[in-house]
Amino acid sequence: MSISLPGSLVSTEWLATHLDDAGLVILDGSFKLPGVTPIAADDFAARHIPGARFFDIDAIADHETTLPHMLPSAEAFERYAADLGISNDSTVVVYDTPGLMSAGRVWWTLRTFGHDKVAVLDGGLRKWLAEGRPVTDALPPVSPGHFNASFNAGSVRSKAQVLGNIGTQAEQVIDARSAARFTAEEKEARPGLRSGHIPGSLNLPFNALTNPQTGEILDTAKIRAAFETAGLDLSKPVIASCGSGVTAAALAFGLHLAGKDDVAIYDGAWTEWGQPGDTPVDTGPAFHGEPK
Repeated sequence: MSISLPGSLVSTEWLATHLDDAGLVILDGSFKLPGVTPIAADDFAARHIPGARFFDIDAIADHETTLPHMLPSAEAFERYAADLGISNDSTVVVYDTPGLMSAGRVWWTLRTFGHDKVAVLDGGLRKWLAEGRPVTDALPPVSPGHFNASFNAGSVRSKAQVLGNIGTQAEQVIDARSAARFTAEEKEARPGLRSGHIPGSLNLPFNALTNPQTGEILDTAKIRAAFETAGLDLSKPVIASCGSGVTAAALAFGLHLAGKDDVAIYDGAWTEWGQPGDTPVDTGPAFHGEPK
């Protein structure tokens, strides 16, 4: 029997009630930056929500490129999804440890490959633990799924497309990195990258969309206000970017909750754009243009 999601965001109470429902797939999509230990997979092995499977953002990726965790081909994703026990009729709930850092990337990936029956757990593992809900180190038995992917090219942007957009300004670009990285006051952690941002882009750090005490996502009005304060015109299409394509999806998810789905992600993000080369780079604060 298919489970009906209450929306794209589910509460810990909802998940606890449906934890044992047939057809529900729970994914731990936690992610950490390179060099941070213990790695997310080790955290998952130590404790996770009962029944959860680990969605490894680095492994479920295109391994023919040197760029990190780029989207795999549709054919490869079908195999990855099936290995996780995901079928086209599965209902999927994704969480990460902080609340909304990388869960949005898993949500976006599934939707990009045609699976819309997916929601994010509000507050993530952090809120689940704060409420004293059960965790385990036991790995669930997983029966292979049957997943047929339908790739949505409109949800992804390439470097060439972002370069072209600088001239046309057909889409707004918003960057999920910290303000210090965006302005180039702080150097990039990945070796060899220049500092700064894509010319004309706006900045809204991904963690501005969550409550710092609980990890819960802000209400829709506050989400919209955060984007508008950052200079975004919610009536125009958006490209979200970040360091390596992960936290950009948190912005895409926030915009989705605010009723805006004409949003694409620059998958190569700053790891591609900031490499030595001829891509233009600006520093300093975002330029919002003339007041409207």
